[in-house]
Amino acid sequence: MLTGNRFLAALLLTAAPLVMHGAHAAEITGAGSSFAAPIYQAWGDEAKKAVGISLNYQSVGSSAGQNLVSARTVDFGASDAPMAPAKLTSSSLYQFPTVVGGIVPIVNIPGVASNTLKLDGETLASIYLGTISTWNDPKIVALNPGVTLPDLAIAPVHRADGSGTSFVFTSYLSKVSSAWKDQVGAATSVQWPGGAGARGNDGVGASVRATEGGIGYVEYAYARRNSIPTVQLQDKDGEFVTPETASFAAAAAGADWEHAPNFAVDLLAPAGKNAWPIMSATFVLVPINPKDPARGAAVCTFFANAFRTGDATAQKLDYVPLPETVKQQAVSGCPTKGSN
Repeated sequence: MLTGNRFLAALLLTAAPLVMHGAHAAEITGAGSSFAAPIYQAWGDEAKKAVGISLNYQSVGSSAGQNLVSARTVDFGASDAPMAPAKLTSSSLYQFPTVVGGIVPIVNIPGVASNTLKLDGETLASIYLGTISTWNDPKIVALNPGVTLPDLAIAPVHRADGSGTSFVFTSYLSKVSSAWKDQVGAATSVQWPGGAGARGNDGVGASVRATEGGIGYVEYAYARRNSIPTVQLQDKDGEFVTPETASFAAAAAGADWEHAPNFAVDLLAPAGKNAWPIMSATFVLVPINPKDPARGAAVCTFFANAFRTGDATAQKLDYVPLPETVKQQAVSGCPTKGSN
């Protein structure tokens, strides 16, 4: 029985003839998660050379990604919010994870450097509920002894589009704050109590950077690449954790993949030392009955190649690669045939 990279290599050799058309690269389309856009675009550059597959990926948000693949407008959808089992069945879709990554709060507070500010989940929820409205609120000051916090209004920014990042962020707030759970809840789109909306990671990041007192949430790679200050968050043990590769890996290490239907693993507020509390896998949705079976096969080959060769790229972009056993399960279940 083939295992690990030998398994993936064998799968690639089997699937490769399905996606090559003479000297021309196969073309596939994907759309959805902005959280996953950096890694899919990087893997796309690699796949063109390695297996002759050209990817056109549009970062339009997880909700749009789910809708587009359900309508068979794209060859695969991408979503940080796992699709409900009933909808997977009704839409004839197969779901699997690709990488794990961190969602981070970003801030623009004059005089406060990146990762200096400390917040806990309850305080973060209160900021977005509007019950904490200035940066020198006593609750924030109590968490930050020795840090000079200005008498400055807090300007929360949230995603205006249907967003898997919002699903992860609001799921975390629901887990750590009963007030948030009761008043707002978790979804790709919620009725935000206040603040300004912006589209995509880039929109949230730009709004926070342009607004003194701003706070928002984005995927970590976006914050790091754009030098936007992040914060420390309190973990399940009451310790404050800095967002970085080590704390993401610590959080991902405790994932219970074995008992996660459709790979929808819960990575929020995990136990473990130095574990970043807002973590998520990001998912791909592939039609079981694609309009074009060859393009469906190309999607599966694309991700098989990414799993076989793309870990270093994922780590460079601050994602955590999947365990080898999860990669094997994901690729072995990927449909490579379909009907018109």
